[in-house]
Amino acid sequence: MKLFFILLAAFLYFRGWLRDSQRRPSQLAAFLGGLLALFIALVSPLNTLDAFYLSAHMTQHLLLIMVAPALILLGHPLIPFLRAFPKPFAREAFGPFLTSPALRGIGRGLIYPPIAWLLFTISTVSWHIPALYQLALHFPLWHDVQHACFFWTGILFWWPVIENDSHWPRWAFIPYFLLADIVNTALSAFFVFSGALLYPDYALLSSIPAAQHDQTLAGLIMWVPGSLIYLVPAAVIGARILTPAHAPEPKRSKTKLQLIQINRAPGAVLRARRPLQIVMLALAVIVIFHGLTGPRLAALNLAGILPWTYWRALSIGALLIVGNVFCMACPFTLARDVARRVLPATRSWPRILRNKWIPVTLFALYLWAYEAFALWNRPFTTALIVVGYFMAAIAIDGTFRGASFCKYVCPIGQFHFVASTISPAEIRVRDQEVCANCRTFDCIRGNTRQRGCELQLFQPEKRGNLDCTFCLDCVRACPHSNVIVAHRTASVSTLVGRRDVAVFALLFVFGALANAAGMTAPVMTLEHSLHARLGANAMPLVILAFLIVTTGIPIVLATRVRDWRRYAFPLVPVGASLWAAHLLFHFVTVSTGGVPAWLTPAQLLVFDAGAIAALFSIWQVSPRLASAAPWLVTACIIYGAGAWTLLQPMQMRGMR
Repeated sequence: MKLFFILLAAFLYFRGWLRDSQRRPSQLAAFLGGLLALFIALVSPLNTLDAFYLSAHMTQHLLLIMVAPALILLGHPLIPFLRAFPKPFAREAFGPFLTSPALRGIGRGLIYPPIAWLLFTISTVSWHIPALYQLALHFPLWHDVQHACFFWTGILFWWPVIENDSHWPRWAFIPYFLLADIVNTALSAFFVFSGALLYPDYALLSSIPAAQHDQTLAGLIMWVPGSLIYLVPAAVIGARILTPAHAPEPKRSKTKLQLIQINRAPGAVLRARRPLQIVMLALAVIVIFHGLTGPRLAALNLAGILPWTYWRALSIGALLIVGNVFCMACPFTLARDVARRVLPATRSWPRILRNKWIPVTLFALYLWAYEAFALWNRPFTTALIVVGYFMAAIAIDGTFRGASFCKYVCPIGQFHFVASTISPAEIRVRDQEVCANCRTFDCIRGNTRQRGCELQLFQPEKRGNLDCTFCLDCVRACPHSNVIVAHRTASVSTLVGRRDVAVFALLFVFGALANAAGMTAPVMTLEHSLHARLGANAMPLVILAFLIVTTGIPIVLATRVRDWRRYAFPLVPVGASLWAAHLLFHFVTVSTGGVPAWLTPAQLLVFDAGAIAALFSIWQVSPRLASAAPWLVTACIIYGAGAWTLLQPMQMRGMR
């Protein structure tokens, strides 16, 4: 009977499609693809295997909930179905229902996005409750009801997205998908990590361990493909919103660029840098003093809490919400500026070292040493590191001209440079013509009242925030008030970096995964096992090997030698969101003394947003699908590993 209705639907749609003068093959292919998904789910041998394997049943549910409804609606079936019948019959049989105000009102209510999302979520979650699920397994009628609920609530869920009858703004469907993905991820994680057999009927047909392994596989099937089905449309919607229309670009002087009109404001932002630096310097001195003289227990020492918990979390949050605020308020540059009153700073930085290989090496060593020496648990060592940082900044910038320490040495600065490429604000010029007619170039050279950009970033040619410390020196120096803080326009996809910069970007992404995973219960259990068998240095070596391998895999997968440099920066959003989600955990747990119920959904929401941005960025730089495919796969693997990490029990460091 099910096969009959599937074939009847295919016949009627094809008949109506042929009568359409503007028929589109893509719509026919989508609709037939949806029917094929229904056939696989309801008629193929998969429908028999669902009684023996939960993984087969989850595959069936995935097709019914997510795949078939979306493809069928992409075929826009209403008009072809009406055209399949003679006009008099269609008018008399269907007209009263289609024109009924009451039925139209009910239909509009059901496809209103919050209602559709709620019905879809209730159906998905409730039918996986063990009691209802077992009911569907025991009684074929209830099994059919379950499948009908999945399919028709799937239709309601996808209808406002595809048909756009709700008149919702397109951007609102991004959180629509993200919230659905959070529910799907939580439900999948319940299958994977519950540790108990949820549906005992499957154990009657095999052993309990086999049934538990099958349950884990079922959760993974629901988790990874399900999340991608939600995240990819969200990325497509974001791409369409952010892609400019094909229209002549207006002169930049007539566009609303500014977030803050620096030079016409009362100067609050310009005057804020020195007070912020003084505050940060005072905190650094307190951290050093308490780290050297205070308790050795990290939770009782400011050197164990402020740098590793609060500063890291607040700095990454500021990067994603505003911009590179920490570099603007950096206490190390304040100490350097004071020391320069007596130090010469006359030499030029060696040409052979004008790259990022020093900070790449230092950042990789930090990721290794953080776990190898448990830096987060060593206040005394932390204080020495801060002292060493001050000495390095003073020695290097007291010897070499410009901001050589910031640009070529500081791994913290490079971390912020990479993350700030997706910040919402940037420093740039308001009118290119003003810069074209400028002859003094004060933004670079400076003048009698203000130094210029020490990093030699020429504003008319600068793209994005890479290498920009947000010091605002160029803003102060410009005599034409033409340099402003504005909405960022340069996308991650435009940053086809050098080899050294691209390697740092990959370390930034995979370092986020290594740093977060190193604090989870399964990885810590592995660490104890390796410690017992191979010695204390085994796990740090594993982490170092992980960084080398994961950073190298995308390079190997690239279809051309330069592709890995092209696609390194589009992965930055998923790495930045994982850093933010991970550090949010420590910030909240230390601040509240526990794990609030809202914390994990908030982490997943942040991480999902980063995954969508990464997929969109990869698609932006893709000259063809073949070259982008390895990187799309890499982003999906990072997302799966990161989501697994965030759902694991995590060590609550910095707590008593």
